[in-house]
Amino acid sequence: MESFSEKNFIALCDQLASLDQDLNLVIQQHGYPPLWTRAASFETLIHIILEQQVSLASALAALKKIKEKIVDITPENLLALSDAELKACYFSRQKIVYCRHLASEFIRGELNLDQLQSLSNDAVKSILTKIKGIGNWSTDVYLMMVLHRCDIFPLGDIALLTSVKEVKNLSTETGKESIALIAEKWKPYQSIAAYILWHAYLCKRNRQG
Repeated sequence: MESFSEKNFIALCDQLASLDQDLNLVIQQHGYPPLWTRAASFETLIHIILEQQVSLASALAALKKIKEKIVDITPENLLALSDAELKACYFSRQKIVYCRHLASEFIRGELNLDQLQSLSNDAVKSILTKIKGIGNWSTDVYLMMVLHRCDIFPLGDIALLTSVKEVKNLSTETGKESIALIAEKWKPYQSIAAYILWHAYLCKRNRQG
């Protein structure tokens, strides 16, 4: 359940770079990755749902649009919007269902985000994946970017898998099982490796995370 922070993030990047020449090369070429951080909030979970299976830019556009509409992204404010209003904020039909369900869970007091801070990774996953619309990828992102847990590697993240193939000069046909074996070598700091790899992916495409 080890976590990372501003105090040890660079040192952990250096530690991985000393063990893996390909990760070292990413840091030499592009510098250290940002320490991506998100608040433990309803808004963050909405943002993560919006990011499912779309580009970061598309998800951020939807988040900005709903912020323009309701300013504060709270369960009550979201539920007050009609489906048509949410659709106008670029929410798909499926994501409208997921976000409404999440808002209802919050209002009923079924989800206590503060409680997650002290729980194991498996316990956090067990709680979050019970919520409709939140699967393994969404939970991994929460563990990494909100709780900053050190040893998470989201194999459901297409950009991350692509970056492993690019950084390691692997065939585009390389499967998840092979990438999981590579990621095993980055234990117990797979999250740090993922941050470096996401950084490489974004830099190669001149994008910001």
